[in-house]
Amino acid sequence: MANRPQSLSLNVPFGGPSVSAPSIAGAQANKDRKMASAERLVLDLSNPDLRENALLELSKSKELFQDLAPFVWNSFGTIAALIQEIVSIYPVLSPPNLTPAQSNRVCNALALLQCVASHPDTRMLFLNAHIPLYLYPFLNTSSKARPFEYLRLTSLGVIGALVKVDDTEVISFLLSTEIIPLCLRTMELGSELSKTVATFIVQKILLDDMGLDYICTTAERFFAVGRVLGTMVTALADQPSSRLLKHIIRCYLRLSDNPRACDALRSCLPDVLREASFNNFLCEDPTTRRWLQQLLQNVGVSRIPALQGGGGFDHMMVN
Repeated sequence: MANRPQSLSLNVPFGGPSVSAPSIAGAQANKDRKMASAERLVLDLSNPDLRENALLELSKSKELFQDLAPFVWNSFGTIAALIQEIVSIYPVLSPPNLTPAQSNRVCNALALLQCVASHPDTRMLFLNAHIPLYLYPFLNTSSKARPFEYLRLTSLGVIGALVKVDDTEVISFLLSTEIIPLCLRTMELGSELSKTVATFIVQKILLDDMGLDYICTTAERFFAVGRVLGTMVTALADQPSSRLLKHIIRCYLRLSDNPRACDALRSCLPDVLREASFNNFLCEDPTTRRWLQQLLQNVGVSRIPALQGGGGFDHMMVN
């Protein structure tokens, strides 16, 4: 028997049933209680005896993190406690003796720092305090063990939160550090997910004019980025990843906006991109397919001999 259609009611607004004022008030009261509990846990972070439990409990309330960021930054001793958690595991990075429990604990601390990095009221304060530099030793590790991979991925998440919002000040700060070589290292050694986040960071840096100019200023920088992108995209021909391929192609397309980089790409763009190896794979991703078509149009789809002299990167490398 077919279901009877619901009768229309003049008391029900378009788009669904009405929500009573008490329901809204109850939901807000519940959120307020959760926030008050989370704020108490943040204050517990300054107590070494309570810190581990506080980090664990806060990790279960990530939906509150965005609202929690200013409190985390401004509460006495909290940022210092989180930094203390980070530096405390430096000794077990090399030789690699990081345990899963240690990794989980510091990653819970990093998750709180990520909320601070992503909040508009605390992002620049976080940056001006140079806190991202404390994460770089984690990105400089090479062990593929799960505790290290989780640590790299969570650290990349903090940097990713910084670059997600287009801000030249953020890019300027990152370019003054070793973030490009560290991301390239992860793009070579990390898991697929870590590679994806690291490539996203490089993409966001390239999309800023300052970042594009920085990478294309010297042949060494350009070819360092190009070599890693080439290795990754060639490997994807055997083990495709739509998310990773999207970021790689966008990086190449942005590089082609620079005249000298575009000249160099005519001779060093990987064959798997020239030969339409990913056409079937991209049939359901019109945006990435359009980027690839534009890239090939920019650099020319036919094989072009290496540049002879002139002002391109090949000339720079010869000289």
